[in-house]
Amino acid sequence: MSLEQAKSQLNALIGKEIHVSDWVEISQARVNDFAAATGDHQWIHVDPARAAAESPYGGPIAHGYLTLSLYPLLRGLVDEARPVLPGVKRVINYGINKLRFPNAVKVGARVRARCTLAAVEDVPGGLQITENVALEIENEAKPACVAELLMRLYF
Repeated sequence: MSLEQAKSQLNALIGKEIHVSDWVEISQARVNDFAAATGDHQWIHVDPARAAAESPYGGPIAHGYLTLSLYPLLRGLVDEARPVLPGVKRVINYGINKLRFPNAVKVGARVRARCTLAAVEDVPGGLQITENVALEIENEAKPACVAELLMRLYF
């Protein structure tokens, strides 16, 4: 697919839901690995006994940024065999315009991404897309994360 074909296809999708991912479980091991990677060992995340006794959630919760960091996986941006669009050679996370964490993700819960295309813009060698993303928690009314994310697609 050429850059112009991709732009035309994407422009037709502005305002529409373009992706809903599979559910992914947030395990204590994933939370612990994220804590090790970031240095954020706050007890509410990594001490299940204390979190069960002291936190308002009844147990440990995922870091908000852990939940956000799952976006590339949940969006399907990291599988080289299945590009987000045919002809895309690389995808760059370009930034975040808006970000909120309205609900905590309890360890053991499952999350998924629901993405709506908000905008498509030209950038040298590619396209910048803006997506409104809700990272939903299974069986919860409020999402874990809502964000307006920018990605650049290069052809």
